[in-house]
Amino acid sequence: MEDILREQDNWAQNISWNNSSLGNDSDLGNTTVNPLKRNEEVAKVEVTVLVLVLLLALTGNLCVLWAINTTKHSQSRMYYFMKHLSIADLVVAIFQVLPQLIWDITFRFYGPDSLCRLVKYLQVVGMFASTYMLVLMSVDRCLAIWQPLRSLHKRKDRFCVITSWSLSLIFSTPQLYIFSLKEVGNGVYDCWGDFVQPWGAKAYVTWMTLTIYLLPVAILSTCYGLICFKIWQNFDLKTRREPFLAFTPRVAKGAHPLSRVSSVGLISKAKMRTVKMTFVVVLAYTVCWTPFFFVQMWSAWDPAAPREDTAFIIAMLLASLNSCCNPWIYLSFAGHMFHDLMQCFCCCRRYLTDSSCSCDQRCKQKSNPSTCVIKNTSSHRSLTYICSAGCPGH
Repeated sequence: MEDILREQDNWAQNISWNNSSLGNDSDLGNTTVNPLKRNEEVAKVEVTVLVLVLLLALTGNLCVLWAINTTKHSQSRMYYFMKHLSIADLVVAIFQVLPQLIWDITFRFYGPDSLCRLVKYLQVVGMFASTYMLVLMSVDRCLAIWQPLRSLHKRKDRFCVITSWSLSLIFSTPQLYIFSLKEVGNGVYDCWGDFVQPWGAKAYVTWMTLTIYLLPVAILSTCYGLICFKIWQNFDLKTRREPFLAFTPRVAKGAHPLSRVSSVGLISKAKMRTVKMTFVVVLAYTVCWTPFFFVQMWSAWDPAAPREDTAFIIAMLLASLNSCCNPWIYLSFAGHMFHDLMQCFCCCRRYLTDSSCSCDQRCKQKSNPSTCVIKNTSSHRSLTYICSAGCPGH
């Protein structure tokens, strides 16, 4: 995954988007690409890292999708976008990291020309989709803060998601024409990219950086700049109103005069939690992808770039970590989602060991009054048992 647009054969030369596409033994400045050799030691490191990334991405995103589908809040707008971002990350894992892993193990692409083009196409689709879903989530959180009374329009949200997937499919089409099965040596064939014009590689790398990184980061920065301003504005307003609210008399015994305001405050806390979660996801995206695109642009525009340097390799590998970071961020911020997931796992395990227990059915009914609840009075937090009181062993 360290380079989606490169010919996947040469870690020794640390091929990047630009010179990988120039063909066999192509010269870019002082660098010559030899497609018949690679650094086996570095390839082993890459394979190990990609295996870990693949396992973490598959496990994490599948768990998030499972938790979203079983939670009672699965119809909310935020969960809808989270679901599609997890699907996009699964696309990255299955169609980007996995082919890259197989390719690094076999060293050569063993397949027809059509499969070569399809693999290179799908590898970039995941990059676009994951980025644009993240942009959608950030724009949604920005609108939620600035327009708190905005109504839920499922059709509009669905249209935005479909548009993001469509743009991802369209923007990835150049891969179908750039890459093909070519002879890179005497009787040696590989999936290889080629540009007609010498400046084609620079233009393509710049365009990919613009559409996947620079423009999305600009939108994300604008959204969170507006969010921070609105939060500061709201905090300032509440600070000014606080002295007046302290002298407001109670309407009735045991009743709060501003119960409606209190409920609004709770909603604001929930929104702030989702804003924080989205911000961490954006931060992880920026940390993972900034080194990747930096070295890609450096390699494309500077013939003397240190393509064999270890820092280049690490920067390439950092990009693949983004797809396995997102699901664990979701589970960390959405605590109930993690608890629901643990309940489902434990209920399934108990169901397999004791067929008379119906925990698997009761897990889906968390509001059932027969659910065992232990309340910790010091922390005012409730811990829900996996099984209801009627299950064996309780």
